[in-house]
Amino acid sequence: MPSNLMLKAMNTAHRALLAVTGGRLGDSFFGMPSVELTTTGRKSGERRSVMLTAPIIENDTVVVVASRGGDPIHPAWYLNLRDDPRVWLARPGEPAREMTARTATPEERAELWPRVVAAYRGYGDYQKRTDREIPLVLLTPREGTEKQAP
Repeated sequence: MPSNLMLKAMNTAHRALLAVTGGRLGDSFFGMPSVELTTTGRKSGERRSVMLTAPIIENDTVVVVASRGGDPIHPAWYLNLRDDPRVWLARPGEPAREMTARTATPEERAELWPRVVAAYRGYGDYQKRTDREIPLVLLTPREGTEKQAP
């Protein structure tokens, strides 16, 4: 399971790759678009950003996976958005957009999970490593907002 230090290093390396290549590299991984999700820290109240992949993007809805590589605990970003669903999402080269996050219902997850695993089979392997059900998070634009940086 990845350590917090390893996860932070991977995020730093991802951002550096995007910056150095002007977004030409790092805008997708394993065939999935990369996104930057910004949440509000549930303890600190400060903005926290993480690079993720989005296995499903349909219309204005973006689906991200709170896998943490199959760890037995949820990623911090998921706990943050669970407490405060107001988040910001940016694709490389695009400004952040204010979004609302919510965990997929059991019915939605049943429909989405096979599609997530089809996009990247590693998610299925992650689920096998843990007893927790890996949450799928649906991000939708907040009503009445325009694109804006956090």
